[in-house]
Amino acid sequence: MIRENLNNNVREITLAGGCFWGTEMYFKAIRGVIKTEVGYANGKTQNPTYEDVCHHNTGHAEVVKVTYDNQVISLPFLLSMYFEVIDPVAVNRQGNDVGIQYRTGIYYSDPADEAVILESVQALRMEYGVPLAIEVLPLENYSAAEGYHQEYLIKNPGGYCHIGNREFKKAAVARDPSIK
Repeated sequence: MIRENLNNNVREITLAGGCFWGTEMYFKAIRGVIKTEVGYANGKTQNPTYEDVCHHNTGHAEVVKVTYDNQVISLPFLLSMYFEVIDPVAVNRQGNDVGIQYRTGIYYSDPADEAVILESVQALRMEYGVPLAIEVLPLENYSAAEGYHQEYLIKNPGGYCHIGNREFKKAAVARDPSIK
């Protein structure tokens, strides 16, 4: 019975926020995130490689699949944390990374999440007062990235990341105020 309840609390959302190395490290630090996996999503080919995504016009985004416990962190809070580390008006660019694979996007597996996502994106759009460049779509054509990309910045602490240390520290102490 306890195991079933735990499984009912486990949710998943896939986020594109530029280079997946830093985005993964950021989400991994947030309390309530159970697991992260970097990969490629919403492109036109099956099982692309990093080389394919970067150089062969596959249309995939670099993404982080975030598995979280919704008894510890809510989807709206997770999205608010995501919004803090992306430039939501940049088209196909985050930090120094440029190309369609570095676009921003929120890809859902559970159709019930779409309304929550759209509400969060709309609130952000109202703050900015201009159209945003964040895709909101069902997750399609996902494949995990190669093993050397998983937890890349943990394995390579000096690696480039568009997310700064201040954001990593903030993620480590973040608590969802809507969860008691």
